[in-house]
Amino acid sequence: MSPLRPAGAAAQEPGAAIAVFASGSGSNFEAIAAACADGRLAARIALLVCDKPGAPVCGRAERLGIETFVFDPHAYPSKAAFEGEIVRRLDAARVRLVCLAGYMRLVGETLLEAYGGRIVNIHPSLLPAFKGAHAIRDAFDYGVRVYGVTIHRVDASLDGGPIVAQRAFDYAGRDREELERRVHAVEHVLYVETIGQLLKEQDNG
Repeated sequence: MSPLRPAGAAAQEPGAAIAVFASGSGSNFEAIAAACADGRLAARIALLVCDKPGAPVCGRAERLGIETFVFDPHAYPSKAAFEGEIVRRLDAARVRLVCLAGYMRLVGETLLEAYGGRIVNIHPSLLPAFKGAHAIRDAFDYGVRVYGVTIHRVDASLDGGPIVAQRAFDYAGRDREELERRVHAVEHVLYVETIGQLLKEQDNG
């Protein structure tokens, strides 16, 4: 007879538990999952949270066997209601760090009160320049020659909060698709590195 699974057994599973929030294709989600799988990141994705039923990231999570909470915000009476459900699931999974990766929704008071200081976001520009959902396009149309990626802690503002890490690169071309590929390549490396550093800081804190 196998022993009963002890209470709190999730905390004994290998790797620090992190959650990824995403609304779209999930390329950063998959980059993080790959880093967890091959040992570059001493962590595991304990939960994917997605606010877009049918988003491609959900299929990626299913293929990888990662637990997913997919919700329709319109099915809840308020933002506090669906964020309360998210918090319950994060707590149950003993999540240490929440990583927004293309989550196209402002984080509200309920999540910030529960996980403030432990929520980070990745943004495809050198903040504070080019905030918002179309940062790459806006920077490209403006004609900048230095692009980059920012990781910041999340507060109640749009793409606000203290900057944790940035990485810049030069690009003088006029092919926006190529630029987007280069931005995403930087994102995938920088996010993994930064998540690892943040978890180490938690361990040493």
